[in-house]
Amino acid sequence: MNDYNKNLEKNSANFIPLTPISFLERTSDIYPNYEAVIYKKRIYTWKQVYERCIKFASALEKHGIKLGDTVSIMAPNIPELFEAHYSVPMTGAVLNAINTRLDSKTVTYILKHADSKVLIVDRQFHTIVKKALRDLNKKILIIDIDDKQADLKDSEKIGELEYESFLNEGKSNYVWKRPADEWQAISLNYTSGTTGNPKGVVYHHRGAYLMSTGSATAWNMPNRLNFLYTVPMFHCNGWCYPWTLAMLHA
Repeated sequence: MNDYNKNLEKNSANFIPLTPISFLERTSDIYPNYEAVIYKKRIYTWKQVYERCIKFASALEKHGIKLGDTVSIMAPNIPELFEAHYSVPMTGAVLNAINTRLDSKTVTYILKHADSKVLIVDRQFHTIVKKALRDLNKKILIIDIDDKQADLKDSEKIGELEYESFLNEGKSNYVWKRPADEWQAISLNYTSGTTGNPKGVVYHHRGAYLMSTGSATAWNMPNRLNFLYTVPMFHCNGWCYPWTLAMLHA
């Protein structure tokens, strides 16, 4: 046996699975009072974002969400979608961000194919989502995002739960779950379905971590930059920038 194979097994002292969730944990600890998210009149620091994600993850687990479950979200680029990139995988579940431009038939297909246990949805999409849920023929947990600052007069209630109320069901001392294997799935995205039904594409924790660091290096992005989000977060997880920004304390 090669000597390099002796007594050099992985252990907690020399190895830890890569996950981009660690970026948020570190930044909230080192730069707790730096502004993290600015959306209209809402401003959250990195500490507040981390605390909100912890509580939402706790609430998801309280409602039965566990390792390997799929949690879908249909929303524009708002704080709730940013938070879902952390809170959902904190439970071991997989985030599925749905394209907001799809029709109800395609949304139904994705919810079925992904075997979604939860749908977090902005109420502005009530018409499409209500029809999609009628065609789904199974009950899933619906969490409404009531974006009052968007001033959408035609938005309607979809489910019985509302995002902020749901978040406040969670515990602030919840201990999030680091993946046992960095190849564990972190997100499930779908192609646009231009030649048939959309195809599912799985990202793992390692890939998301490396993409986040690679983007920062390739574009020579500095710490504490101001980032105007234009790429939809439902598109390839916004090129993984929701995780990159936490790494850069942006």
